[in-house]
Amino acid sequence: MPSPYTFADARLAKLDGFKVEIDEAHERADIILGRPPYNVVAMPQRDQLRLTFETLDEDPRVRTIVVRGEGEHFSSGGNIGGFMEASPEHVSKLAWNIAAPARCAKPVIVANRGYCFGVGFELSLACDFRIASETTQYALPEQKLGQIPGSGGSARLQKMVGITRTKDIVMRSKRISAKQAFDWGIATECVPDAELEKATDKLVDELRTFSPLAQRTAKKLLNDTEDSTLAIAIELEGHCYSRLRQSEDFKEGVEAFNDKRPPKFAGR
Repeated sequence: MPSPYTFADARLAKLDGFKVEIDEAHERADIILGRPPYNVVAMPQRDQLRLTFETLDEDPRVRTIVVRGEGEHFSSGGNIGGFMEASPEHVSKLAWNIAAPARCAKPVIVANRGYCFGVGFELSLACDFRIASETTQYALPEQKLGQIPGSGGSARLQKMVGITRTKDIVMRSKRISAKQAFDWGIATECVPDAELEKATDKLVDELRTFSPLAQRTAKKLLNDTEDSTLAIAIELEGHCYSRLRQSEDFKEGVEAFNDKRPPKFAGR
């Protein structure tokens, strides 16, 4: 009988400029940008990245997804020539493809180091957790090409840091350091370069201890209420809380708390 993962593995077998590694023991999938030294993101790669996130979202082996790059840079951005060759219809899908980490129900961590420019920065902004090496430089340099960010970068950034700082970054093509990104709330953590992998592994292991159902619910609730009024956000939070109240994971969590033991969540 074919493996239940054959279809998923087949979809992830031939990828353009990146690869996927699945660590079943840690319920983890790594999406690794693989065009060193700068890991330039080609136009076809964007479609495949979206498909990869959708595939991993359905893979029962995977609890957490990590995005990282080979070598000393995460990504210097997109392939400039590809923009001139792509049709307007294709270009209009750029933001949808790069937003795939945000739509993914599972937690997505990105490990940044070195250059994190253009689409590399935009992809990182769409992830849930950004762990930055102290070597990281973030930038949206499109103004230097007579363009603006086209994959959600300016919009996501403005939600995080406000219009004044976003204008400073976007309109001046300004680079900001990992430390500044952490201070402004862009990066979740800022760590020495030698500790980037260790910090990423630690967060993966931490996230595995929580209920998958509660994690998915929290991510969707926070994403859905980002633009809502406080009253609507509280109302939706209450509905989500009520639904989780009926879950097996919540029952297990309460029993484990009372028994003073680690919970064994099943995601139901």
